[in-house]
Amino acid sequence: MTVPRILAIMGSGETAPTMVSTHRSLVARLGSPVRATVIDTPYGFQENSGDLAERAVAYFRKSVNIDITVAGLLRLHGDGIDTVSVERGLRHVSDAGYVFAGPGSPTYALRQWTDTPLRGILEGKLRDGGIVTFASAAALTLGSHTVPVYEIYKVGEEPRWERGLDLLGAAGINAAVIPHYDNAEGGNHDTRFCYLGATRLERLEKELPEGHFVLGIDEHTGLVLDLGSGEASVTGRGGVTIRVRGAERVFPAGESFSIELLRRPHEAGGTAQARSTTVAAPAESTQDGTGSAGSVAARHVEAFRTALGARDVDGAVRAALALEQDAGDLAGADLAAARAELRSMISGLGDAAVAGMQDPREVVGPYVEAMLAVRATVRAEKRYDLSDVIRDAFEALGVEVRDTPSGAEWGLRA
Repeated sequence: MTVPRILAIMGSGETAPTMVSTHRSLVARLGSPVRATVIDTPYGFQENSGDLAERAVAYFRKSVNIDITVAGLLRLHGDGIDTVSVERGLRHVSDAGYVFAGPGSPTYALRQWTDTPLRGILEGKLRDGGIVTFASAAALTLGSHTVPVYEIYKVGEEPRWERGLDLLGAAGINAAVIPHYDNAEGGNHDTRFCYLGATRLERLEKELPEGHFVLGIDEHTGLVLDLGSGEASVTGRGGVTIRVRGAERVFPAGESFSIELLRRPHEAGGTAQARSTTVAAPAESTQDGTGSAGSVAARHVEAFRTALGARDVDGAVRAALALEQDAGDLAGADLAAARAELRSMISGLGDAAVAGMQDPREVVGPYVEAMLAVRATVRAEKRYDLSDVIRDAFEALGVEVRDTPSGAEWGLRA
């Protein structure tokens, strides 16, 4: 199965009923099982960051029908940072097929992501396979420029651009993403364009470099960029706006268009020219088994993951040592990428040491079978109150029980 290469941008409503169908359609393209993670950095400064993360987990479990892990990347810089937790979080993102990030502060998130491998990890998914869904504040970070919305709207600082993550730039799209494009919360004052209003947007638009444009995403609306097919599609209930120096073209929900239009936005009514570069396909290996630095690292990473999946500790260690040896021939960005992968391997081995490499079914099996026997007895005696207690306990522990004509079957939730 070919892994899709998709960047999805949501204007708002990322954990609302309006976006359920979009999340589900994206997840369905990954097959099963789906490894998903939520990057919690954008709201990492908030006291209720844990609650927000748990709400996201509950939303995906109940509405999208997948389990999603929390990356735990609240803070990546500063005193007292736990490097083990940071590497574990980056590994969650690296291993996930579906990566999601949402509300919070774009500038806080960008400060934390600076000088980390995160952008490279996300760009790798758009190049090699994976789905990245950024919404609201996280969506603001995707372009070459970002709006410090908290500082402008809440604090009253002068309107300005700050440097963005520019993940769109890797796809040849020179844009500043503006979510909440059609916001109308202000009532008697203009809060469109992510609370900027028309006057401030027009001012900022003039400060964009030549060849850049504004990509507006309405609330409860998604723009799905399928980099494999080259098609962009609009979902939800609003529209997507390509705005070049004040000239706008709007694509309503249900409409599709070529991604090339985002690379050449002048065709939408403006005059800007975008870069012609695109996210490159994975490097091909040569016949003698060698390849680019990226493909060499990828081989060791794949061997490492396969070994861990098979609970082969020695195989995992050999893969890590092989990567360390080959890294000696690298330099610059290739060396930095290899070091990031090696750090991820070390983190993975640490987690494996904590969790143990024995099959968890073998460990908990006798206890589960004993409780199932008790459950069968109380059900036969019609003591459904006790049966419900056992069911709830299984659910809390991640044990899934299925009643079949031949008896109860059980498994462990991923």
